[in-house]
Amino acid sequence: MTPPVRTPTAPAMALRTALILLVFVVAFTSLLAAAHLWTRPAIEEAAATEKMKLIGEVLPPDLYDNDLLADSRRLQPAAGLGLEEESTAYLARKGDRASALIFEAVAADGYAGRIRLLLAVAADGTLLGVRVTQHKETPGLGDYIDPRKDRNKERPWIRQFDGLSLAAVADREWRVRKDGGRFDAVAGATVTPRAVIKAVHRALHYVAENRQQLFTADGAAK
Repeated sequence: MTPPVRTPTAPAMALRTALILLVFVVAFTSLLAAAHLWTRPAIEEAAATEKMKLIGEVLPPDLYDNDLLADSRRLQPAAGLGLEEESTAYLARKGDRASALIFEAVAADGYAGRIRLLLAVAADGTLLGVRVTQHKETPGLGDYIDPRKDRNKERPWIRQFDGLSLAAVADREWRVRKDGGRFDAVAGATVTPRAVIKAVHRALHYVAENRQQLFTADGAAK
């Protein structure tokens, strides 16, 4: 006599389906983890290369001989930098002496929103360079603050800051010429440069007020 065929019960089928799904999830997660571990060194190296390329635009190579990315410190949120979150600063050294600080700042009052900046300031307070790293200003008009988009390739607008300091430029001069200051601006597009100039000026004051902490080996400004 042929034994009756037993049909799996609903709970048994549900358990079987769950086990199959679990196996797939575990296998897929393992593959993702392996791929991440395999590609992470290449991703980190590419990120470090890109970061050093950007730093190289504001910091002359003859001013340091240390590993900049390893010589970093966390900066607390600071109104002087326009930052509401922690940020990373890098200390450049030549021999055993601190030579410059590379850090971020934000101009919150750009024409189309926040403008992110990267600055390098020498230990004596001289501004070595400024670059715009992110903005949403009007294409073809306000984006001349970015040297990659500035039509004046020989002397981009952003290079006006090179070599300036609080000691050399009075506070009242940190404005566009239209407002009685020393900085050029494109006619009809002065909101953007006003925001950048104010942010750079404010950042220099931040460095001056926190110089001792920022330029010491283990310092961190608050």
